[in-house]
Amino acid sequence: MELIKKIKQAETEAADIVEQARTQAVQMADDARKSRLAAQGEAEQTRKKAIADAVETARAQGQGEAETLKAQAQTQRQELRQATESKMDAAVETVMNYLKG
Repeated sequence: MELIKKIKQAETEAADIVEQARTQAVQMADDARKSRLAAQGEAEQTRKKAIADAVETARAQGQGEAETLKAQAQTQRQELRQATESKMDAAVETVMNYLKG
């Protein structure tokens, strides 16, 4: 009788141990899932920040290049005007002389 009691008690303890192990396994799996989700969220935020920084850098660089190109174009227009102004005066004078006769 005593042996049967001990066997049943051992079976109950074994069932409790198995249930505790299952509970711990479920908890560990849930913790691991939460940890992965947190890491994934953090990686996403880091990726978004890197993209935003790259876009801002490219925008600033593009603006700088556009300003440089505008300045170069303005300089080239002025040089072209200066170069053609004297030719224009000479052409006008030639036409006027032709028209006068």
